[in-house]
Amino acid sequence: MKFSSTFAHNSRKSSFPLKSLAVATLAALIPITAMAQGGTVRIGMTASDIPLTSGAPNSGFEGVRFTGMTLYDALVSWDLSVEDRVAPLVPQLASSWHVDESDPRKWIFQLREGVKFHDGSEFNADAVVFNFDKVFNDQSPQYDARQAAQVVARLPAYESIRKLDDYTVEITTKTPNAMFINQLPFMFMSSPAHWEALNGDWEAFEKNPSGTGPFKLDVLVPRERAELVPFAEYWDESRRAKADRLVLIPIPEANTRANALLSRQVDWIENPPADTLPMLQSRGYQITSNGYPHIWPWQFSFLDGSPWLDQRVRQAANLAVDRESIQQLLGGYMVPAQGLLLPDDSAFGEPAFTIGYDPDAARALLAEAGYGPGNPLKAKVLISASGSGQMQPLQMNELIQQQLKEVGIEIEFEVLVWETLFNNWRQGAADPASLGAHATNITFATHDPFAAMIRFIDSKNVAPVSLNWGHYSNVEVDGLITELQTAFDPEENLRIYRQLHETLVEDAPFLFVGHDTGPRAMGPKVAGFVQAKSWFQDLTPVYMAD
Repeated sequence: MKFSSTFAHNSRKSSFPLKSLAVATLAALIPITAMAQGGTVRIGMTASDIPLTSGAPNSGFEGVRFTGMTLYDALVSWDLSVEDRVAPLVPQLASSWHVDESDPRKWIFQLREGVKFHDGSEFNADAVVFNFDKVFNDQSPQYDARQAAQVVARLPAYESIRKLDDYTVEITTKTPNAMFINQLPFMFMSSPAHWEALNGDWEAFEKNPSGTGPFKLDVLVPRERAELVPFAEYWDESRRAKADRLVLIPIPEANTRANALLSRQVDWIENPPADTLPMLQSRGYQITSNGYPHIWPWQFSFLDGSPWLDQRVRQAANLAVDRESIQQLLGGYMVPAQGLLLPDDSAFGEPAFTIGYDPDAARALLAEAGYGPGNPLKAKVLISASGSGQMQPLQMNELIQQQLKEVGIEIEFEVLVWETLFNNWRQGAADPASLGAHATNITFATHDPFAAMIRFIDSKNVAPVSLNWGHYSNVEVDGLITELQTAFDPEENLRIYRQLHETLVEDAPFLFVGHDTGPRAMGPKVAGFVQAKSWFQDLTPVYMAD
């Protein structure tokens, strides 16, 4: 069977108290440095702190993008140099892989030779085993609960690893799982030798990390900035960093980010406010975007007492949302959702339930379920005011709240700090940290079946195992997932995946709202950036033009 390749709780009811760095303070913190060759690129992130730098970033996929894929490599990753198609999976620290013909639970990875960590030590099979043990083996001396909390839920198929020789490892999954390869880009490799040199102290490693990635950490000031510099000996010459320095600055409030860009305190901001985009363009700023597989949903709770247990109620909520008005709110930078996948995805299929704006049909479904003007459905939803991939969550949720109220659904929000909301995602709806909420609003990538569905809907992946926050369980869905995971033939895999998506749209365990296009704003001198059709982006080509 060949399947190979060469290639702290903080909430309020109605407002968000977190304050970001003042723009005036940014000038003192991040002076404009003299530019030589690639110059200094200063990026305003949506996170409220610098994501963890020890090899398993927090802050969601924004952390993966900024302190994961810059400082570290994984066995496999995505080709982010293309912008006209969804970023494909390609080898990184593994040069090739295949599934054992006699046992499809076993994956054999041939490792790339000649790769060095930032501290000069060698990457090899021992390093790979060390890194899997640091998050999966709580009896190993290198086990780190903080890193495990970020990684384990993203690799639920993993069972064990063993070294075959210095540049070959065998990874065994719990069951045959064709989707396992899609989970590996989130498993970054930290230097065992450097960890040992720091007396096995992961906190010390956090301040002075060592990966194999194209950048090294030079300065780390928590909640203020991280400064990255190129790793001159990076193994992939085509991806050696062009900028002399990247400065990552946490600015969670959208308008503060825009003001920082306008006052030239940063050169680039993530997720600019939609109402500032025309003005930024008129002043010569670059606005980049590219529709990509990434969904903005509500994930419903299926615990006893949840108002979403009735499929008619879930479908009604989906018919009550006017996605075109939300798209207008975002300045057009959104693709209205008709399911978890983009409408043009090859696996979208032909769902029996068509998602669109039909408030009359929504009222009729609610009436069938026993709700009406004198008995509105009431629910509480966990949201944030900003965060990794969250687009404009306060404005979007307020509009959805109004639209749902028009059909008889009354929503109360608990507004959490992004990092708190994200950590709760792993704890699940039954955890006290969820405050009895009936849904959570966290965006996620949908670039493959595992990312889009399996971690959220498989009954075996109920939190904290993975990200089935709402304890969703559907026998038909579980059966299709089992078929999908054992379908190593690409055509058969696609057929089952399409059927799974059709089933999921009809059952509606999510409020499907929109797909992000990833708008970001940059100063006129920022050059080299290619916006991939992916939540993840490659920062190595970016530099400051003269």
